[in-house]
Amino acid sequence: MSKTLLVVHHTPSPATQEMFEAVIAGATDPEIEGVEVVRRPALTVSPVDMLEADGYLLGTPANLGYMSGALKHAFDVCYYPCLDATRGRPFGVYLHGNEGTEGAERAIDSITAGLGWARIAPNVVVSGKPTKSDMESCWELGATVAAHLMG
Repeated sequence: MSKTLLVVHHTPSPATQEMFEAVIAGATDPEIEGVEVVRRPALTVSPVDMLEADGYLLGTPANLGYMSGALKHAFDVCYYPCLDATRGRPFGVYLHGNEGTEGAERAIDSITAGLGWARIAPNVVVSGKPTKSDMESCWELGATVAAHLMG
């Protein structure tokens, strides 16, 4: 039976777009079988999208020390419909910031803890222009979460 990995992202900059593409490349690696990767911009994700997914990858810029308004909107729309139904589901996070990302990380940690989701990989946090190593970390994040769903 196929599993669904939902990638909820806000990619307003070249750096977040690069990171998104690397995460997708990892999640869709040919060695990972039986996992459908669904991409949803954060402003369009619905509770149904969240409920139908078996795991999540969340991508956002850190704006003024906080997650993007778009990702916050996704959580606002989906939090209560998903509160009990998605408990224990695996997730990973990638963030891009030009300055502090701690507030964004803290907010995402708080919301995902409230949902009862299980972090299965460390956050990938990039400041400034992403390096080759940063892109490899993004690829690994996508592959790790997808492989976890594969079983």
